[in-house]
Amino acid sequence: MDEKKLAIIATKGTLDWGYPPFILASTAAALGYGVEIFFTFYGLQLLKKDLSHLRVSPLGNPAMPMPISMPTLMMVLPGMEGMATSMMKSKMKAKGVASLEELRELCVEAEVRMIACQMTVDLFDFDTADFIDGIELGGAASFFEFAGESDITLFM
Repeated sequence: MDEKKLAIIATKGTLDWGYPPFILASTAAALGYGVEIFFTFYGLQLLKKDLSHLRVSPLGNPAMPMPISMPTLMMVLPGMEGMATSMMKSKMKAKGVASLEELRELCVEAEVRMIACQMTVDLFDFDTADFIDGIELGGAASFFEFAGESDITLFM
């Protein structure tokens, strides 16, 4: 029987949007899938060695559970993003949720193929020395080679 394959396109680079690609990729790899994540645009932030800069933005995220109800206008106030990030990190730690770094390391150990979009790296003048070891640089065509044979393709 052929190996099942999961292809993921990661386009978001915030703390909360970093979890889905790594959770799904590590789970699929543990289930025996061949997995590839194509990181493009803001998703490239997830490949940086240091992830401490990642934030949660409550703005434009009306479904975000807050301990108290807040009008949307309040979300633009200085410090709200920092507060939301701090709340999210505290909640995750209290519930025993793995960090993004830990989930990403699970993916590396499970040999999830991680490709950084060469066009986006060039567009934003990223220094690939800032990225974790073991990633590849490639274009959309390299992603399509894998995605075209995948059982599941997800866009995040």
